[in-house]
Amino acid sequence: MSASSLPERERAALADLLETVGPDAPTCCEGWTTAHLAAHLAVRDRRPDALPGYGLEMLPGGERLAWWSHRLEARLRAGTPYGEVVDQVRSGPPSWTPMAWPAVVGALNVAEYAIHHEDVRRAQPGWEPRQLSPADRDQLWGATGLMARRAAGRRGLVLRRTDVPGEEKRLGAGGRTVSGDPLELLLWVSGRRAAARVKVA
Repeated sequence: MSASSLPERERAALADLLETVGPDAPTCCEGWTTAHLAAHLAVRDRRPDALPGYGLEMLPGGERLAWWSHRLEARLRAGTPYGEVVDQVRSGPPSWTPMAWPAVVGALNVAEYAIHHEDVRRAQPGWEPRQLSPADRDQLWGATGLMARRAAGRRGLVLRRTDVPGEEKRLGAGGRTVSGDPLELLLWVSGRRAAARVKVA
């Protein structure tokens, strides 16, 4: 993807924000400061051996299997100045790592960087929702799919865009209807329920 792609713009804006607020600022990730979040992103980009742990963490009991990924993050926080970790986030993954492959960037990094950018933004006082372009909203809407399946569970779920009348995703036979802008819906299905500005029926 080009440097002007949504994931790269979100990465750059997040790196700027991490630099501005410093290592001890809160985030919407429970128990994580900005130092934790920066280390997570740097390890995810640069250590392919951490990637299975991040994938397994989403499965039942997977937290026990992700110990190596979290250990790498803790090592980076303890052994590298925060500013250098933020520089690693800003520069992105080396070209030889899976996280630099265009297909992976398109499939995973749209959600990753938009969500974590908001994790920092919305934990700071005085934040306001951003006005995104229709093209960016479309990409974020597409990124809700995988996480929506997890959020739907057995009860089902309907996600309804409020910026495009009549556009919705139905998962299962019933369950809740959640309405909002695509970024808000993405935050909601990723577990940021308190931070997401949506309507649930």
